[in-house]
Amino acid sequence: MSEQSETDNSLAVETPLEHDESNQKAGNDYDALSAGEQLCDFCATKCCTCGCPQLEAEPLRDNAQLWSLQVRSHDIDWRRYVRPLDTEVRGDPVYLDRQSDFMSSHRRDVNANNRRELLVCHDMMGNYLADRHYQSSAKFDDYRFVHWSAVDYFCYFSHQYVTIPPSGWLNAAHRHGVPVLGTYIVESDAGSRHLHEVLSSVENVRRTVSALTRLCQHFHFEGWLVNVECSVRADCMPNLYRFVDELRRATETQVPHGRVFWYDSVIDSGTLSWQNELNERNVQFFRMSHGTLINYTWNENSLKSSEATVRRENAAAHRVFQGLDVFGRGQVGRFQSAQTLARIARRGFSAGIFAPAWCYESLQQYGYDIRNDNGDEAFNDAFLARNEKWWSSLWEHLATHPYRQLPFYTDFCVGSGRGSFECGARDATARPFFNLSRQALQPSVPLSGNAEHCFTTAYAGGCALRILNFERAFRLFLTDFPLPLGVLLLGYAYRVDAPQGDHHFDVVLRCRPPGRRSQHMYLFCGGYTSHIVTPGRSYISPLGAALPSNLIHEQLPSELGTLGINWRVRYYLVSFDGPVTLLDIGLKCRRPQSSTANAYFGAIYVQSLQLADWNSLRVSDKLHIAAYKEQLWAEQIATSSTRQ
Repeated sequence: MSEQSETDNSLAVETPLEHDESNQKAGNDYDALSAGEQLCDFCATKCCTCGCPQLEAEPLRDNAQLWSLQVRSHDIDWRRYVRPLDTEVRGDPVYLDRQSDFMSSHRRDVNANNRRELLVCHDMMGNYLADRHYQSSAKFDDYRFVHWSAVDYFCYFSHQYVTIPPSGWLNAAHRHGVPVLGTYIVESDAGSRHLHEVLSSVENVRRTVSALTRLCQHFHFEGWLVNVECSVRADCMPNLYRFVDELRRATETQVPHGRVFWYDSVIDSGTLSWQNELNERNVQFFRMSHGTLINYTWNENSLKSSEATVRRENAAAHRVFQGLDVFGRGQVGRFQSAQTLARIARRGFSAGIFAPAWCYESLQQYGYDIRNDNGDEAFNDAFLARNEKWWSSLWEHLATHPYRQLPFYTDFCVGSGRGSFECGARDATARPFFNLSRQALQPSVPLSGNAEHCFTTAYAGGCALRILNFERAFRLFLTDFPLPLGVLLLGYAYRVDAPQGDHHFDVVLRCRPPGRRSQHMYLFCGGYTSHIVTPGRSYISPLGAALPSNLIHEQLPSELGTLGINWRVRYYLVSFDGPVTLLDIGLKCRRPQSSTANAYFGAIYVQSLQLADWNSLRVSDKLHIAAYKEQLWAEQIATSSTRQ
């Protein structure tokens, strides 16, 4: 054993299971800390940009660090700073025929026969950039990921030995119900030395498995992508198999929602030989892991070989993740990536998208300074538009997870801003920020052509949605919200920079009776002066009186005097004569053809109320819809494979 492998057990990190209650601080205050509402523990300031080294993410570079868990944050209780994975926020995925068209209500069920998943592998310029800080950096235009509803696993990737995901990525992913993987990678001569030191004995294998598992527990991420990109001596192959198998077992049993994925690299002889398919040379790693990410230089024959291997193994095809490098290595990528994704989908395999930050990095060739520490407004706008266009092109080949948990609230903050806003008013003391822990729940589908994130005004957080589509209704959220008592409370904040008379802003809801897939009703919640109830469509006027404070969302006060310029809040209260399920939330905005006035959507709140709440509210503007008694549900044709 080399000198580097000697350990200092005094530095061993305490896992959450080892923490004594007396050592736990307030706990679960990650929202207040990340938003700068509490003092930084290390520099005693708010909105900290000092770096706070103990809260700065870092990789581990050798076994000495790994086995002794030598990290600056070894005495930090990360439960204070990382929200747990939210397993209730989203429901079972579906395939959408047209993702943004609100009037296209067809959903296709995902089942065991057609299930495809998505692993996103984030590798940008080596990573550990401004995103490594827990608190904010000033680079408001840094890379942000917002399309979580299509993602099943998110991997933070670097070429360091052991990559630990930064807390900002953990918080953004966990808020959306997405598990996060770190990376264990060995490459080049240095990586070969590290790996063979691990494989030199069963004791070292188990020592390494234990350390990797404790890192998951300490930093609160869900598992690993194992990438062995160096040749392995034949005599060490049994221990490599042991390492992968025991890491999977330990992660499954000791890490909540734990997963381990293998990257197609080393084969059974120990030779580094990317197979670009699943076959008899690498299938043992597939058996010992939760899935295999196939190298991206595959072809049609590779897909056929993988299909045959999956059949022989009697395994699920979605455990095979076909690699797609967005930069276009090995496959058609960039803005033609959908072609490659379509080939993967036709075979029933999952996809592993590598380096989606191409949308960000590639703007360098157009003269943008992507490394400007202070951020650049023009670059920020260009990246967000490019990113939406790229993801929109892929969406028909991806499954979408609906939101399912009530109450539901979002202010659309992407985790950055040129300033901070509260109730539509800009905080005069706030500086530009980039902090993924502040990211709110994001739209379920790409916004391309319908709306865009705007940073010049916001209702709360750092941005709002600026409306682009004034012609037709479009979807924002795919939902599966149960209203068992049929009582719905909706609130939202919007802004129209023009007289209200000729400009219209509606939030549109689509609901159906549970179990009746061919029936539905649209609710148009706008500025109507009275309610209009018709079969299939109802037009609802907002409440004129303020609601009790225990019913409204604290970020959506109904008093106009508390709001910023041109911002308004509307509330709606609706009951049905039976249970309903809320399936979609979208917008329908209209303005005169001659108008160029901007409209913004700042926040939305949805809640299911009790009958006692409904009965106790003496407001004349609440609406009861006798949809069952008066047969107001609209019928639509649906195939047996369609869920609506």
